[in-house]
Amino acid sequence: MATNKHALIRYKLLDKCFSNKWKRYFIDDLIAYCTEELTTYVGSETKVSRRQLLDDITFMRSEAGYQAPIVSMKEGKRVFYRYDSTDFSILKQPLNASEQEQIQQALETLGRIKGIPQLEWLNSVQAKLSSGLKLDQQQKPVISFEENEFLKGLEHLEPLYQFIIHKRILDIKYQGFRQLEPVVYTIHPYYLKQYNNRWFLFGLNEGSGQIQNLALDRIQEIAQLDSLPYKNSAMDFDDYFYDIVGVTNSAEREIEQVILKFSMGRLPYILSKPIHGSQRYKDGVIYLNLRINKELESLVLSFGSDVEVLEPSTFRQTIKEIFANIGQIYS
Repeated sequence: MATNKHALIRYKLLDKCFSNKWKRYFIDDLIAYCTEELTTYVGSETKVSRRQLLDDITFMRSEAGYQAPIVSMKEGKRVFYRYDSTDFSILKQPLNASEQEQIQQALETLGRIKGIPQLEWLNSVQAKLSSGLKLDQQQKPVISFEENEFLKGLEHLEPLYQFIIHKRILDIKYQGFRQLEPVVYTIHPYYLKQYNNRWFLFGLNEGSGQIQNLALDRIQEIAQLDSLPYKNSAMDFDDYFYDIVGVTNSAEREIEQVILKFSMGRLPYILSKPIHGSQRYKDGVIYLNLRINKELESLVLSFGSDVEVLEPSTFRQTIKEIFANIGQIYS
């Protein structure tokens, strides 16, 4: 079987030829037709060889392919090819084993999505696809994802997604962990991101003129606001998250080099699962170039005594003071 990227196109072209009961396609005719059509498709001359087409025919006939009833018929010293059945087409064939397995894997993945409201329709789609395609179902789950179906605020996820798509300004009643009373923010919503099993909304705060992130589990109410024009975002959120761990990006913080020394027991874990895209390893220590934020601080603390912050000195002092406070609690 040919494995190059034009194989499926050739199969469809050959299928069209073999289905034509009014014309006889000899091997030279098939070569000329496939070469012409592929050249048009690619935009540059793409020659199809005799060996290639014979391999394609062999594959199409096989059980691994389409079990196509391709017959070779002699006319003098030459041979032409067509389907033995005029009703056959590879486009009418059921999925092969490989295609069924890929779809099965996709359905199993869909089946593991839990706790996200407004996606109940996926259950119906999954059932219809499984039934219609006659796919064998696993009796027990074989894959799971880190989802907290009991997390508060998930009911806001789908409405916020729609508000972003349709560019609607929102008044969001919000109470952060450190806020004694809820506050109403006027937000131009732009982006949703999941981090550490929580969802966050990013948008332009109408009052401050700055990008703000709001945790969905701290949102109390959402109201659509029609009295102001929506301000489109010029923000590239790939760039926004590039220099940080997590979701907190403070424009006041400069990008710094963070140097961490890990224990030999923890180091292989860090090397296999980098903390940040900038991570480099040299002379027994880890180098990061990013903006220091609360998420990085929490991550470093989670490693306990397996890590020592070497630089910068201000970050080292912060971690030192936190551990000193912890020591007092357990003294």
